[in-house]
Formats: sequence, structure tokens, C-alpha cells
Amino acid sequence: MATVVNIFSHTIGRKLIMALTGGFLIIFLIGHLAGNLVLFVEDSQLAFNEYTKFMTTNPFVKVLSYLTYISIILHVIYAIVLGRMNTQARPVRYSYNKPAQSSTWNARSMTLLGLIVLVFLIIHLKSFWFELKFGAVPMMEGTDLKDLHTVVIAAFSQWWYVIIYVLAMAGLAYHLDHGFQSAFQTLGLNHKAYTPVIKSIGRIFAIAVPALFALIPVYVYLTQNNIL
Repeated sequence: MATVVNIFSHTIGRKLIMALTGGFLIIFLIGHLAGNLVLFVEDSQLAFNEYTKFMTTNPFVKVLSYLTYISIILHVIYAIVLGRMNTQARPVRYSYNKPAQSSTWNARSMTLLGLIVLVFLIIHLKSFWFELKFGAVPMMEGTDLKDLHTVVIAAFSQWWYVIIYVLAMAGLAYHLDHGFQSAFQTLGLNHKAYTPVIKSIGRIFAIAVPALFALIPVYVYLTQNNIL
């Protein structure tokens, strides 16, 4: 046990936690997106509310939910720890420094991008998860389903919420663009033969997933306001 504690108290152990929790959250994003895409179907109210009930009652999904919460907390904590360690390791800036020559902007801004995503996540959870668990979400007429669909549509019908959502997804895209391939590198899956493939897959994932997430509130806003 002491050996395990020592491993995860060192920088490589902390980076390993970041990689593992980040990888798990990437899988979560795929599942969450798949569920949210039902908002595009014709009878989205019934489909979305059935999806919501499944996600809140299925025992296996509940376990995954707890793992997701733990992953988010650990990811944030170790991101802060590693960020402070990097800052302390370079207390004085060089008078002549060209960081763009050695790293990309999103690589240098992972803490800022992560903070943007975290703030959005808090707003997002308050708007939907908290309301579903502790708020007065009405029941869908003629069913035993909580009508979270109505709550979501109401939120996405507000232009300011849509803008916040889209900007947050842009931040997530940049965060994923670096984090995806960085996680593979931390896990030792780094080789000249397949690293370029991993980077390409990561780039596609980083663009496609946040873009689809962002498209949902935009679509709802346009349809609810009779623009589309």
C-alpha cells in the first residue's frame, strides 16, 4: 500500500491519474452525447425522458455515474497540483522566450481551458442534474417519467445559455485536442509508427464531439424560436 501511495505522490503518478481519469471522461462524453442526440428525433420528449429514467435507475449506470464524479474530482485536483508544480518549477520567466516554437497554444493553456469546462460543468449540473434530483421537475403527462425534456428545451431556448454552451464546447475542443494524445503518451503508447494516427484520431474526436454537443442547443434554439 505504501508503494502505491508513493507512486501516486510523484509527478509521473499524478500524470498517470490525469491520463486514466481523462480517458474515462472521454468515454463518458461519448455515452452522454449518444443520449443527448435523441433531442433530434421526432418524438424527442418521450425518447429523452425515457433515456433520463434509464440513466437514473439502471444499477450499472449508477455505478458508472459515481465513477464519473470521482474521475472529475480527481482530474480537477491533480490538474491544479500539476499546474502549481509547473509554476513553481519556473518561478522566473526568461527575458527571451518563444513558447510557440516548442508547444501549441492549447497545450500551454490546459489549465485555463479546464477551468472554462469546469465552470460550465457546474452551471450545467445546476441547470439539469440538480433540478432532476432535488428540483420540482414535472411528470410527463400520461407516464411515470420526469419531464426533464421540458427543462432542457426551456434552457436551450435562451440565447445567453446557448452562447455559454457553445463557448464551453469550444474550450472543451481545445482541451481534448491536447489531452487526448497526451493521455496516450503518459500511458507509454507513443511510437513513431502510430503516434501520428493517435493524434489524427484525437483531432477528429476533439472537433466532432464538442461540435455535436454544441449543435444540440443551437438546433433547439432555432426551432423553438421559429428561426429554423
